[in-house]
Amino acid sequence: MTPDNHGPAASAEAAGSVASAGAPGARAGAAAYATAAYATAVYGTAVYERTVDGFGTVRVVPLDPDRDAPLVHSWVSEERARFWGMRGASVEDVRGVYAHLDTLTTHHAFLALRDGVPVALFQTYDPEADRVSECYEARPGDIGVHLLLAPAAAPEPGFTGHVLGVLTAYCLSTHERIVVEPDAANDKAVALLARSGFEVGPEVVLPEVVLPEVHLPAKRARLAFLTR
Repeated sequence: MTPDNHGPAASAEAAGSVASAGAPGARAGAAAYATAAYATAVYGTAVYERTVDGFGTVRVVPLDPDRDAPLVHSWVSEERARFWGMRGASVEDVRGVYAHLDTLTTHHAFLALRDGVPVALFQTYDPEADRVSECYEARPGDIGVHLLLAPAAAPEPGFTGHVLGVLTAYCLSTHERIVVEPDAANDKAVALLARSGFEVGPEVVLPEVVLPEVHLPAKRARLAFLTR
């Protein structure tokens, strides 16, 4: 989980540009409609959507491995994403990882869009089908989460909190408790979780996973929980 307090590095194409006559409210409404239409056309129907006053509309859309691998690769390759564990991966490696994830019923990957612009990689999983279940007593209604924010040209105060707030609301709309396990050395992520209302739990070691489809090295992590 990466807590960098950044906003999106939006392109003019992604943000869209609408020229419309009429009152400011009418122009704003037309722009919002155009943004929503653009996002739906490119990324498909959202599984969750929430508008935050003064921030914009955040949509959660399923990640498409073929469409989104180059974008995700550009994010995970940066030094700031070192805790994600994919800095040395190629675009094809990223595509393969998320193509495999797409075959599972217990793990899911999404993009979070802000007004049609991708701003975060968001993953959910069933803890009972994940190695984290070896480190705590999973309960029915638990959902695991991973979050990586997109890089940005300039910091935007409050950005991370708004995005995280929408994503936790999405998870808690269908589950009782969120569990996260950021790298224990990622002090910024742990501090962000504590500020966001998570109960910070013990430090654990997630065991190594060696499978034909995936290899995950052992990970020293800090558990944290958010209950509905």
